[in-house]
Amino acid sequence: MERVNKLTKVLLGMCMAMMIVAAMPGASLADEAYVKMAKDYIKKATAPGAAWDGPTSGPKAAAGKSVVYVSADQRNGGALGVGQGAEEAAKAIGWKFRVIDGQGTVSGRTSALNQAIATKPDGIILGTVDAKEQAAAIEAAAKNGIKIVGWHSAAEAGPVKGTPVFSNVTTDPLEVAKAAAYYAVADSNGTAGVIIFTDSVYAVAIAKSDAMAAVIKKCSGCTMINIEDTPLSDTAARMPQLVTSLLQRHGKKWTYSMGVNDLYYDFAAPSFQGAGIAGNGFPRNISAGDGSGSAFQRIRKNSYQVGTVAEPLNLHGWQTIDEMNRAFAGQKDSGYVAPVHLFTPANIEHDGGAKNTYDPDNGYRNQYKKIWGK
Repeated sequence: MERVNKLTKVLLGMCMAMMIVAAMPGASLADEAYVKMAKDYIKKATAPGAAWDGPTSGPKAAAGKSVVYVSADQRNGGALGVGQGAEEAAKAIGWKFRVIDGQGTVSGRTSALNQAIATKPDGIILGTVDAKEQAAAIEAAAKNGIKIVGWHSAAEAGPVKGTPVFSNVTTDPLEVAKAAAYYAVADSNGTAGVIIFTDSVYAVAIAKSDAMAAVIKKCSGCTMINIEDTPLSDTAARMPQLVTSLLQRHGKKWTYSMGVNDLYYDFAAPSFQGAGIAGNGFPRNISAGDGSGSAFQRIRKNSYQVGTVAEPLNLHGWQTIDEMNRAFAGQKDSGYVAPVHLFTPANIEHDGGAKNTYDPDNGYRNQYKKIWGK
């Protein structure tokens, strides 16, 4: 009887131990599989650039065209970088090109678009100007026979339904979001405590922040602390106090941040420093776009930013010109969506990172010139 009791106690102890292990974060096979999947995704997203996978055919260059690039805010590294790429491509194709800055406000963007329409260009490129926000001005441009191409003007790539926007150039915002969120899952081994910074003014920003939150919520050992809706146009004034407040409220539970843009972290460092947090400490900051010069510098130094899912801004600028040329020719858009690429301290010197930008070494300039007959 004594032996039976001892055996029973041993079996009960083993069962309890198994139950405790099963209840531990990251201990289940499902959790292990999710973290492994995240690590495999990140391995692919951080690999050196591949060969050109974009269009290789299309209409020859339309002659004598003029294009205005309306930027939502030239302080935004993404809008600035795409405009520079578009200007470079416009010169290569032989078109006149002008930039008008919306200066980060709704009224400024409306004014910039109206200025652009008044110059009577053949085409307008929207540099992260939201198609829904500026629907009236965009309709007015189309009624004047002006072709419209967007960059980050909607949540999805391609023609923007219900608007005259011929094509919206972007990487897949959901894949960009996944890359940022999976990095937090992988880097933390499935234990990240996450705060997300977004801007509800932009449909693409909301799409990204929702997708990031969904990834974190599927990680049973992770915690989705909150989504903070704060304007990109006011980061200099808002971020220092917001970061201080979040640190006081959540303390060490906050281990990873994700922003829909690098701009959020331009003004966060003083608050982290004031709280005694080292540049390579926690929370670790990740951006789901766009890959600004300052972000590359922070990542290289491992100072208050550990990653950015950078977009190929210069390439996207060239693509906006190619899409515009297809619009002039009465053809369909190219349908091209560039693959996502995550920069971290481990790969920061590749694919243009050494020059503080994501510029894929895949010969895209020559590919587009060949299509245009230049």
